Amino acid sequence: MAISKFSQLEYRRPDFEKIKVNFNELLSKFKDAPSADAQSAILDDINDLRNEFNTYSSLASVRNSIDTTNQYYEAEKDYFDDHEPLFRDLNINLYKALGSTPFKAELKEKFGNQIFNIAEVSIKSFDTSIINDLKEENRLGTEYTKIVATASVEFEGKTLNLAGLDPYEQSTDRAMREKATRAKFQFFTKHESDFDRIFDKLVKTRTEIAAKLGYKNFIELGYKRMLRTDYTAADVAVFRKQILDYVVPISNELRARQAKRIGVDKLEFYDIGFQFKSGNATPKGTPEWIVENGKKMYSELSPETNEFFNFMINNELMDLVNKQGKAAGGYCTHFPKFKAPFIFSNFNGTSHDIDVLTHEAGHAFQYFQSRHFDLDDYAFPTYEACEIHSMSMEFFTWPWMKLFFQEDENKYKFSHISSSLLFLPYGATVDEFQHVVYENPDLSPAQRREAYVEIEKKYRPYVNYSGIDYLERGGLWHRQAHIFRSPFYYIDYCLAQICAFQFWIKSQEDFKSAWQDYNTLCKAGGSKSFLDLVKLANLQSPFDPNCIQPVMKKTGDWLKNIDDSSF
Repeated sequence: MAISKFSQLEYRRPDFEKIKVNFNELLSKFKDAPSADAQSAILDDINDLRNEFNTYSSLASVRNSIDTTNQYYEAEKDYFDDHEPLFRDLNINLYKALGSTPFKAELKEKFGNQIFNIAEVSIKSFDTSIINDLKEENRLGTEYTKIVATASVEFEGKTLNLAGLDPYEQSTDRAMREKATRAKFQFFTKHESDFDRIFDKLVKTRTEIAAKLGYKNFIELGYKRMLRTDYTAADVAVFRKQILDYVVPISNELRARQAKRIGVDKLEFYDIGFQFKSGNATPKGTPEWIVENGKKMYSELSPETNEFFNFMINNELMDLVNKQGKAAGGYCTHFPKFKAPFIFSNFNGTSHDIDVLTHEAGHAFQYFQSRHFDLDDYAFPTYEACEIHSMSMEFFTWPWMKLFFQEDENKYKFSHISSSLLFLPYGATVDEFQHVVYENPDLSPAQRREAYVEIEKKYRPYVNYSGIDYLERGGLWHRQAHIFRSPFYYIDYCLAQICAFQFWIKSQEDFKSAWQDYNTLCKAGGSKSFLDLVKLANLQSPFDPNCIQPVMKKTGDWLKNIDDSSF
């Protein structure tokens, strides 16, 4: 179905009971079908029902994100929070039917193995006995999102949300940076008991779900919910060890260079986001100007990106600018009924505006390139593979960064590479913290914060919380929505960053060949598992013990060869 402009898309709440009846009737026909062709045709009809529900769920969620004070879409979001577990039950029944079909070999020939991998792990992560627990998990996540989204901070005579404070945290005036940072975490301190209460309930709810499904704890279940089929928590632990061995030393050097560069004896927490004495690189125009330059960039990058970005603009499929009441962060979602992606972000005048535009455009471009798949299960791959598309797009757009940053192009590039590298120890911190939490679900909120502090000291020894009590007691992770909303979705960024660095290195040597590999990866969508997609893209697995060290060597050497004092 052709898409209308986003503002003209009609929303209607799906009649779940009607969907359920139709779904079950089709499923009965699927089980009784005499051939693989007949099952495939019925599967198309089932997918139409799934796309109907998922499209309006996404539409309600996006409009709720754009304005969390809109009571109508808040109620619709609540509706989907309640009905998503019930809809998941229908999908599990479909996956069970796929798992037991006598025509599995023929269907694998048509759809590939991945749908059967997805079916297998999905079945192991669900039972009707946990439906009420899943509703509670959704409700708690929504409560967290609303508290953060509706943050209102009085600062410098203005009423700001959390994203609105970011430019002040990057001010050339150190006193202003400190003031803005303290103002932000005064908000978190005010809601500390709320965040502790919500997360404590989430941990207990998820642990109870795991117990009902027969798991020792939530970790193994969490991996299955993330559809991880070709690596385990043990593999991730080895990967984190490589970050500790090969990334942390470079990170420490980079922070020492930063302190010297900005002229401070000791890097305080409120200095971390401030890169250069002359000020951080910022885009040199309005959000509208950024989009126009984005249009030029994508028109020159490739015919495929030109078609994609015009599609996004012409159909109003981006909501980019920060405003009061808007949910925090940035994301890409899609409306499967219309074969259309959607980009959400919070432009605030910092270089992050360009990062998020290219990052989320990477997700959206991948979906646009793989929208030919009939199965919406293949719309996106698993998250760690998804993040390869987004993080690599940030690097493939490098030749056009002068459009946005003008004389600060090289300053931005140095900051971009160093920030990407510095992210890896933070990502490992968040991941290890979650493993500790779910291995020890009876920890008190205070004990969880203590655990966070100890883990962070290992990966980010340079962090100094500057006497901010809330942070010194281990509260920083409260700002990380993934921990609340999407457990174990974070090491994905680290795995993908190593892959993205490989694309960056290749693009410096042969841009055309690197882009072809990237486009091949995007076209494959979610039709393969993570490691199979990595292989398809001619990349080295991040789990390979010989991967991270050489990647860090080349990245670190590039950074060493830049005279950052000139910025």
